[in-house]
Amino acid sequence: MPMTAPQTQKNILKADPEWELLPHQVHHLRQSAEPPLLLDVRHEVEWELGKIAGALLIPLDELAQRLEELGHWRHKRVVVYCRSGVRSLRAAELLREKGFKSVHSMAGGILAWGESIDPSVAWW
Repeated sequence: MPMTAPQTQKNILKADPEWELLPHQVHHLRQSAEPPLLLDVRHEVEWELGKIAGALLIPLDELAQRLEELGHWRHKRVVVYCRSGVRSLRAAELLREKGFKSVHSMAGGILAWGESIDPSVAWW
């Protein structure tokens, strides 16, 4: 069944804990002693519309060719996000296949982040 709205707090957001973190979990991790890398896998035009401060942009279609840029993060926590959580799950799978040890997708993507954590993040 196609979704017409992001699965956020208003539409109870659910996450597979093996693969996903909820926005509030990501927010909490960002405030920890060892914050994760936030990896945005959207297209640059989406990035320009709104992004999470401190995130790194590597579009999903470039990720396999740019893995060397993430070498420092191979054994550290990485949280991947996109618009709604679909592309970021694919990116998390790719990174795990390439040996990254602690990778999760942010459930609901930047749509959920904007709604539940930072309303100043522009989303459409």
